Amino acid sequence: MSDKSQQPHQSQQPYPEPRSSGGQSPVLQLQELTRVHGSGATEVHALRGINLSLFPGELVAVMGPSGSGKSTLLTIAGGLDTPTSGRVIVENTDITSATPKQLAAMRRRSIGYVFQDYNLIPALTAAENIALPRELDGTSARKARVEALAALTEMGLEALADRFPDEMSGGQQQRVAICRALVGDRRLVLADEPTGALDSETGESVLALLRSRCDAGAAGILVTHEPRFAAWADRVVFLRDGAVVDQTLRSDAESLLSGQAAEL
Repeated sequence: MSDKSQQPHQSQQPYPEPRSSGGQSPVLQLQELTRVHGSGATEVHALRGINLSLFPGELVAVMGPSGSGKSTLLTIAGGLDTPTSGRVIVENTDITSATPKQLAAMRRRSIGYVFQDYNLIPALTAAENIALPRELDGTSARKARVEALAALTEMGLEALADRFPDEMSGGQQQRVAICRALVGDRRLVLADEPTGALDSETGESVLALLRSRCDAGAAGILVTHEPRFAAWADRVVFLRDGAVVDQTLRSDAESLLSGQAAEL
């Protein structure tokens, strides 16, 4: 682990601008975000002054070596962890000052989160897992099930609707978790290595679905180690030692495939 006093090398090139916002407000703003674990000799800086904005229609991939802060950034953006300092603004609401009840409502309505370990409820079927957040937010059970079945059909998983998680493969569970994150009108989609348990062909179909959601107006962050999946994004943000060290536009995706990401 790097010494806490050692600052990562900062790129001297100006970062590229995101796709045109068309005058729209950002869906997500991270402002001078820091996260420090421990104190004194055990102090670890997981994030160091992160600034990042995502606009409607934009998919941003976040890459970097293990321990660079990728997952920490995602959990804070989704309101699952709190920063040591800085602000997280989702659709003009500062979630760093929101109450637990307000945060829970925002995660049900506005934020879709795809976890590495699926987080499906074992006692619920695939359709019930997907419908649950919608029901908790006041949608009728009948309508929530219709939405869940539509999401499963879009993912090619309609046959799994009434199966329980322990009756599915790891890849099937991951795709059900993705359906749960995308169902309803989610304005911000956060995906932490969503293709980790999937074969290449299925992984591409998942990225196509994330891309289509963003093209329809959502904003998304994708944490990935795979350059071929990062190439679906509009921007690729590189982290090292908790800081942004570079950004690459979608038009430069070929540089990712030629090994630029492996150098970090």
